[in-house]
Amino acid sequence: MARVRKVPQRICVGCGQTRGKKELIRIVRSPDYEIKIDTTGKLSGRGAYLCRRMECLSAALAGKQLERALRMELPQEVIAALKKTISGDSF
Repeated sequence: MARVRKVPQRICVGCGQTRGKKELIRIVRSPDYEIKIDTTGKLSGRGAYLCRRMECLSAALAGKQLERALRMELPQEVIAALKKTISGDSF
C-alpha cells in the first residue's frame, strides 16, 4: 500500500486562506533583519506566506499584516520585488 504524503499547509497573510505551502510565496526576515523573498522555502528566519495574487498583496500591505507577521517595516525594494514576482516577470 502506498503512503499518502501530507501536504504542508500555510495561511496567506493577505486573504487568510489556507493553501499548500508550494502554492504560496514565502517572505523571510533573516536573523540579521534583512527581508528576502524565499524561493526555496528553506531560508532561516521569521516567515510569512502570501498567495500569488495581486489582491492578496494589496490587502496585506494596506492592513499591514505582512509587516506585523515579519515584525518589521517592509522596504520599498521588497514591495517592488513582490509585485514583480506576482505579476509573473520573475520566479
